[in-house]
Amino acid sequence: MARRVEVTGAGGLPLAAWEYADGPAVLLLHGLMGRASQWTGTARRLAARHRVVALDQRGHGGSAKPEGPYTRDAYVADAAAVVEQLGLAPATVVGHSMGALTAWQLAARRPSLVRAVVLCDMRAVALGEASQRRWEDWFRAWPLPFSGPDAVRRWFGEEDPWLEGSRPARAEFFAEVMEERPDGWRPVFERRHMLRSRESWIHDAHWDELAQVSCPALVVRGWDGELGRAEAQEMVRVLPRGSYAEIPEAGHLVPWDQPEAWCAAVETFLADVADVPLCQA
Repeated sequence: MARRVEVTGAGGLPLAAWEYADGPAVLLLHGLMGRASQWTGTARRLAARHRVVALDQRGHGGSAKPEGPYTRDAYVADAAAVVEQLGLAPATVVGHSMGALTAWQLAARRPSLVRAVVLCDMRAVALGEASQRRWEDWFRAWPLPFSGPDAVRRWFGEEDPWLEGSRPARAEFFAEVMEERPDGWRPVFERRHMLRSRESWIHDAHWDELAQVSCPALVVRGWDGELGRAEAQEMVRVLPRGSYAEIPEAGHLVPWDQPEAWCAAVETFLADVADVPLCQA
């Protein structure tokens, strides 16, 4: 069973996290718009041999939602604070999308805190301003408020114009980040905070910090994800101790599209790095 733990991030910001079992530490970091509860399946699987902590990052889930900052420095400082306060070091940090960027930046900046990293479907290139404008348009297209969870699932899984075909895992992902309000169902986050979070990374490439990750690193992509094969393989080449896993029949939401294959890849990696030397400063 998971237990909720209260921690503080940078500047004393209240953050919520959930802890499972005991053993070598694994910190789970969700992506943009996600929340810690979405890691439940992964956490329960890994908890057989590990102490697993899933964090609601600032602006997300049950954590505080200030107007700012939503910078890379703030997200990385929050993760470092959680590792230190809960005595997780050296932790394996598993991140999806934005959480993967936080994981490798933490490993690059605070190597003593990190044993290894798993980087799931996050690009290292600069995405550019056009990407941000597209996200702004997409947020404006959401038909808020939704009448209920089924309407959420239907729109994000079938009707969203960004989609090609039906995506059941995506439908469930967004259903879990909505809550009931007096006028209907709305996201648990503020969309303006999500845009500010993206603004902090889209203009820059992140190859330099990737090259500074001295611990073992696993790059994971789905066949139909946002991270293309050529870029993923270049990330592995740039990482001093990089390895690679590709998950068939999975999109950007790899851990939820193919949970069994995802967990198997992570468990194999964790077993391989159990006794390796720590990241070097």
